[in-house]
Amino acid sequence: MAPRRVKPSLYISVDIEADGPIPGPYSMLSIGAAVAGTQDADGFVAADPEARTFYRELRPIRDDFVPEALAVSGLDRERLGTEGYDPALAMAQFSRWVRDVSEGAQPVMCGYPASYDWTFLYWYLIRFAGSSPFGHSGCLDMKTLYATKAHLPLRAVAKGTMPRELLSRRRHTHHALDDAIEQAELFANLMAWPGRGGESR
Repeated sequence: MAPRRVKPSLYISVDIEADGPIPGPYSMLSIGAAVAGTQDADGFVAADPEARTFYRELRPIRDDFVPEALAVSGLDRERLGTEGYDPALAMAQFSRWVRDVSEGAQPVMCGYPASYDWTFLYWYLIRFAGSSPFGHSGCLDMKTLYATKAHLPLRAVAKGTMPRELLSRRRHTHHALDDAIEQAELFANLMAWPGRGGESR
């Protein structure tokens, strides 16, 4: 029997900025995404992270916010209330962009760490777009990927524990697109890295 042909995975680095810890009571304020690369049976091929990107700032969906969370991004909720994209429009545009850039492949969201960004992203996609182009589980956590390759406990991992050659040379600015691009470079480096001790195996 011939082996089943598996579609390649297209990895998309996603970063979101929000004004609180969970979606629903609090709002996603911006989303940035950058294509990081493609993986098939022959391996991973990195992409230019600036070549295919997406960015939107969103209108808040609630009045409540956590000042400390809002301060991280520096976004102005009052301005976004009038200038931000309607969440339904932004999520429809994002879903269409994901489907366009991943034609012929299966899109996978990747983040560092993925848990916070995925929570907001998936909730917003289901709530405002009705579906997710990533399905319900198409996400990969870069922190877990590094921990596995480095043979470290997950909770021992931080960017400061990583070899410097893995890290992007870009600054982490808390602007969603800047950070998505930075994290796309980190992801590509992690995928190419043989792991701790990997060279001798």
